[in-house]
Amino acid sequence: MKGQENFDRFVAKHPHSHRFFFDRPFLSRRTFFQLVGAGVSGFFLQGTGFGQNTGVVARGNPKLINKAKNVIFILLSGAPSHVDTFDLKVLNGTTPNSFQPETISGVLWPSGLMPKLAANLPDLVICRSVRSWALQHNLGQVWAQIERSPAAALGDIAPHFGSIIAIEKQSERRPTDTFPTFLALNANDAVGSGYLPSAYAPVRFSPQSSGFPDTTNPDGPARFENKWSLLYALDGRLRTNSPHGPEMEDMDGFYKAGRGMMFNPKVDAAFRFTTQESQKYGNSGFGNACLTAFKVLAQDSGTRVIHITFGGWDHHQNIYDPNTLPRLAAQLDGGLSSLLNDLKASGLLRETLVVMMGEFGRTPGRLTSQAGRDHYLQQFVVFAGAGVKGGRVLGVTDETGASTKEYGWSRERDFRTEDVGATIYSAMGINYTNIRYDDPFARGLEYIPYAHEDLYGPINELWAD
Repeated sequence: MKGQENFDRFVAKHPHSHRFFFDRPFLSRRTFFQLVGAGVSGFFLQGTGFGQNTGVVARGNPKLINKAKNVIFILLSGAPSHVDTFDLKVLNGTTPNSFQPETISGVLWPSGLMPKLAANLPDLVICRSVRSWALQHNLGQVWAQIERSPAAALGDIAPHFGSIIAIEKQSERRPTDTFPTFLALNANDAVGSGYLPSAYAPVRFSPQSSGFPDTTNPDGPARFENKWSLLYALDGRLRTNSPHGPEMEDMDGFYKAGRGMMFNPKVDAAFRFTTQESQKYGNSGFGNACLTAFKVLAQDSGTRVIHITFGGWDHHQNIYDPNTLPRLAAQLDGGLSSLLNDLKASGLLRETLVVMMGEFGRTPGRLTSQAGRDHYLQQFVVFAGAGVKGGRVLGVTDETGASTKEYGWSRERDFRTEDVGATIYSAMGINYTNIRYDDPFARGLEYIPYAHEDLYGPINELWAD
């Protein structure tokens, strides 16, 4: 569907509700360890017994990009100021001299704020004609993860797009894939698997140098194997064709997957890191998450989706104070630039789509009376990797960053969160027009709402020459 007017008319006929949203279902690390018990860390991994794509219907046959094997999604929660970062607007008397704005390959960039990322601009596409649906933090953050209004039908049981990818890619898992398909770093409040089985929920983990916990046993691997054999001698007949139903077989799948993580040298290689490695990534929580994301993908052990949350961007006061925007921008600069550099050097960037966004933007123009910026619908999204043609900007905003002047893509309207979701699915080779009829209300969960009516779709211009 082309044109902002046509889009607005459709939305007026089919409103996107924006009421406040409170909570989401998810599988916490504590919960899955309680569920598996006995020190076997496996409940989060792909189980058996859930039919893949049960009741899935493709309502369209779009041409898919299908160039990404993995996706790294970075949610800048709190909503960073677009006009101070990726859509820089220099305003005399407001923009600090320390930002050192300069034009690099046609992009006005705050080199004093993010000097390292300046070197990565040839790999980035910055979408600037992006418009959020809502100005409430939790609502916008959840919207970015489930690609629909949380207040819409099925919104409160809709899964994270990472869970959809996990269930779609289940059949591609190899016997050697012992890592979770969906990993969430520094993201304890990330959306879970919704109504889908918890086997497809994200594993939540806050990276630390000591690595992933509870994947060894003080008794050692030999004793662990003896205990494993004893367990199966006692109840093995209940785990296959169980008289108690598929739940026992599902649990057996979780146990076996957890066993693959125990005493696994790849686990330490992926989740442990040295002080020197952390310093390279900026020695911050966000940097450690980026470092872990790279190390996990480098192990090629089954992880396909990594969600990283980097919060603290809610700058209503003193936004230019050294401990506010400049501090967070420095952490973003160090972590993201090192991630992109390592992905590129290893060849992984060719098959990994990196997507970064907040839930909305910040008021343009002069600062408020509290020397900050308030909530604003205009925002940005950054893409890299998986064949994306970098070094470009899609969309142009006006001189203050308040509204879109040029849309920058074929649909001739603002980019929306649902378009970002369709782009991720398409890049991963997943039909974004699919609808699942396995939800508990039999209403049908669209991967991207209204995509079959062409209201939303992937940003194919990311791959255009």
